[in-house]
Amino acid sequence: MADTANLELPLLAAGQAQKHVTVNEALSKLDWLVQLSLKSRTLATPPGGPSEGDRYAVAPGATGAWAGQSQKIAIYLNGGWDFVQPLTGWRAFVEDEGAESVFASGQWTTLTLPAAMAGAIQIVEIEHVISAGGAQTTSGQIPQRSVVLGVTARVKEEITGVSGWSLGINEAEARYGSGLSTGVGAQVRSGLTAPMAHANNAPLKLSPEGGSFTGGRVTLHVYRVELTAPPA
Repeated sequence: MADTANLELPLLAAGQAQKHVTVNEALSKLDWLVQLSLKSRTLATPPGGPSEGDRYAVAPGATGAWAGQSQKIAIYLNGGWDFVQPLTGWRAFVEDEGAESVFASGQWTTLTLPAAMAGAIQIVEIEHVISAGGAQTTSGQIPQRSVVLGVTARVKEEITGVSGWSLGINEAEARYGSGLSTGVGAQVRSGLTAPMAHANNAPLKLSPEGGSFTGGRVTLHVYRVELTAPPA
């Protein structure tokens, strides 16, 4: 049976029996994905007591029933979880943030307005699951041709194994702060620095202080300006 190209909705076949089954399957999938609203995009393990039809964007490092499904949309149906791979450009309202998110470059990020509408300042959101060991760089990166004004952060899962940590880039490991707190909810607001231009994509760097990382998760916001040519 053929499916549509984008949402993979099942198509009716000529002379097909029990057409209502195929039609109902397609309608159900539309009900899941159209006007998409996600409960959260920061959970890596399934929540307790979900309701029928609840949808989540699975965070990196997923475990349990969500193992191997990071960044996919998890939908609770008939007492279990179904998963859908989002496509580039899909948008969703994230309920626990009260903001829109867009799927791009393999991850869900905060939706930003075009530079001209946003006063030329954009926010790039990077989610980072801290792996055990020493200093590490984020998979999400500062986009090329960015002028970075500063970086902020919030600890989403306690950072363990260390007494503190620093945030920066490869060339300056503490550029955006050192002696940073490790507890859930801790914020980094000291990231305002002299503007720094990045000709190429560049990751952020997290370095341990007073030990080695054993775990944790942080959300990072990069405040950037991109210089663009005037419109045609």
